[in-house]
Amino acid sequence: MKEGWEAVIGMEIHTQLATNSKIFCSCAVETGGEPNSNTCPVCLGLPGALPVLNRRVIELGARAALSLGLEIQETSIFARKNYFYPDLPKGYQISQYDKPFSANGHLTIMTSERDDQGRPVEWKPMTIHIQRMHLEEDAGKNVHEGLPDTDKYSYVDLNRAGTPLGEIVTSPDFRTSWQAYDYVNHVRRALQWVGASDADMEKGNLRCEANVSVRKVGETEFRNKVELKNLNSVRFMQKAIEYEIERQIEVHEKGEPVNQESRLWDEKNNRTRFMRTKEDAHDYRYFPEPDLQPLRVTAEFIESVKREMPELPDVMRDRFMDVYKIGYPEASQLVADRDLAEYFETTSRITANPKVSANWILGELTKELNNSSKTVSESLLTAEDLAELITTVESGSINNNQAKEVLVEMFATGKSAPEVIKEKGFEQVSDSSAIEAIVDEIIAANAGQVAAYRGGKEALFGFFVGQVMKASQGKANPKVVNDVLKIKLAGN
Repeated sequence: MKEGWEAVIGMEIHTQLATNSKIFCSCAVETGGEPNSNTCPVCLGLPGALPVLNRRVIELGARAALSLGLEIQETSIFARKNYFYPDLPKGYQISQYDKPFSANGHLTIMTSERDDQGRPVEWKPMTIHIQRMHLEEDAGKNVHEGLPDTDKYSYVDLNRAGTPLGEIVTSPDFRTSWQAYDYVNHVRRALQWVGASDADMEKGNLRCEANVSVRKVGETEFRNKVELKNLNSVRFMQKAIEYEIERQIEVHEKGEPVNQESRLWDEKNNRTRFMRTKEDAHDYRYFPEPDLQPLRVTAEFIESVKREMPELPDVMRDRFMDVYKIGYPEASQLVADRDLAEYFETTSRITANPKVSANWILGELTKELNNSSKTVSESLLTAEDLAELITTVESGSINNNQAKEVLVEMFATGKSAPEVIKEKGFEQVSDSSAIEAIVDEIIAANAGQVAAYRGGKEALFGFFVGQVMKASQGKANPKVVNDVLKIKLAGN
């Protein structure tokens, strides 16, 4: 970002709640199928059809809200959001406005800027204010054919119309594209963790939008913002925000206004492009939905949802720090994924060494997961097998470098540590009598160096260690080698 400027970014996430049926009718929630085959009078918006709220939406909405630190409101009201679009058959969307389902959340995430290769530089905690998460129905889907500047054909598929959404809206707390990137990933994992949503961007059941503006460092007033829409991957979102920040700075420095508008990310040309002018809230003419009663949520209902939920990531992170004595960054990375957290606990229980287990999981295992684009649940290297490898290293049977090589093979094949160690010939010799014999040979063959060492050149100790390791083809236990050499070189 150009010096003297700062970005102001707010995020909106639409997540599809993992129900079997739609929010106001009994039509199934499913992807694929013949266009417009999974519809009924309610989701088609036919005259006289009345919506009936799906209770499961409220249960999963509560799970999502609690996982993000939001307060569930005792009373919320559904409203009609009026606008015309071909995939919105009623001419309005049933959403929530001034009385949302949940509000006033605070979420602490781990975030880091990246280097030129996109690698994290330094992880730090950041607290985000989430203004609200309200419930609403999704619209249908427009399908376009034809290339730019040629005849186009547009079709409407209403199978998606009426699927339940939670819209999560933050304050403009972000100052970089990577902070927004880390936030969206955190929210995705939290929603998946509690089973509120599949949160799969590739399938379209999580979509994000970014509201981006820039201003001079030190300014407190907001300038016109641009809404980046239809971002179908977290990486594209980050690129779009980065491009838009630079575009707006350039426009301002030319003395021209930045228009309040919606823009799309053009993946092919790596730039944003104009979509339409941006509406304000009053343009939607919100008013309470007359066919739905106010939604009232009791404290008993909230408590019942809490009892059914798994341990939340932030609670688990604090427990890891307290029980396993690992640091905040390490604990935060381990609880970023529920399967990874369980993997760590299993490994630590077997090794009885949580810090070493965390280092292996966040280091060598994570590297292999990233290289293979696998999740820990897809890994052939089980927690039990990794624990066995760690125990083998700690016993002195193999060294760290050998263990890293063994882990790569275990990850690729699913073989156990003893199998790979035997195949690679890494079994260490720890028998002191066998090592003594090698040391005696080395001392006898290097009388000059022995005399120099005994005369005060202690730096030669490394030479003797190297000679013993070479003679044993790297199989001698380094600790035993050191112990025997110290005795023998001392003349004992």
